[in-house]
Amino acid sequence: MIKENPYVVCFGEVLWDIFPEGTRAGGAPFNAAYNVHKMGTDVKMLSRIGNDELGKKLTDQIKGWGLTTEYIQVDNEHPTSTVIAKIDEHNEATYDIVNHVAWDYIDFLPEHKELISNAEAFVFGSLSARNPKSKETLLKLLEFAKLKIFDVNFRPPFIDTDLIKELLHKADIVKMNKAEMRQIMEFLSEEYISEDETVTFIQNHFNIKEIVLTKGSKGARYFVGDRNYGFGAVPIKIADTVGSGDAFLAGFISKRVQGKSPEEIMEEAISLGAFITSKSGACPDYEYEEFQKFKN
Repeated sequence: MIKENPYVVCFGEVLWDIFPEGTRAGGAPFNAAYNVHKMGTDVKMLSRIGNDELGKKLTDQIKGWGLTTEYIQVDNEHPTSTVIAKIDEHNEATYDIVNHVAWDYIDFLPEHKELISNAEAFVFGSLSARNPKSKETLLKLLEFAKLKIFDVNFRPPFIDTDLIKELLHKADIVKMNKAEMRQIMEFLSEEYISEDETVTFIQNHFNIKEIVLTKGSKGARYFVGDRNYGFGAVPIKIADTVGSGDAFLAGFISKRVQGKSPEEIMEEAISLGAFITSKSGACPDYEYEEFQKFKN
């Protein structure tokens, strides 16, 4: 059997972000999926929406963007997720994430075994596992994934220390920012000394092959085994920071699954993160050519 085009699976929340100026499709894993798709890599979103008007609109929106909704389940009991988003004077977003929504109840289905086993990468965060049902599904899916990419993405109050540790133990690649790195050290009752020593400690403690440390305007670092690479940020005029980390991850994934060099992978990640930050929202309308011009 000839293998179909290589693809990535993103697991977790799809939702409507409700901003003061309007409503936008979002959710960290979906934002990543949207931008992976824009980079020309096939992507499947594994999630769940409600059997309601908001769910139908979300399905139409996702299909309109050219992504498959084949693996987005429909829930007759729980509503499509909504998040109240607020942007502060520094263009930073805070979120009020409604609990017990459809993506809290993602079912594990027999066809998922093949879906995940054949994917080039399986991308997940910690928020998607805040409810026992989706957590159980996530842990089953991880058994079949060949490249497990964990976007730490803490969202208070939904931070379960034991769950975070369990997911870190299972991950091949972990993306975190400096605040999340410090929090992980607190969970382990360890002192933060320096970036290098801390990342090395986390790598060794959880046996993680690769760690990506994002530092906002100070760029990012990529730790691969016992080597590490530092990269500066791209200077831009910020529209808002919504989804910038998710776009960074999408750029990273698109080159990482192609087996590119650390330099090429991180150039794409930092460039795409900056590009999306220069636009409004996490899933702005753009063509790949526009991103290429921005890079050059």
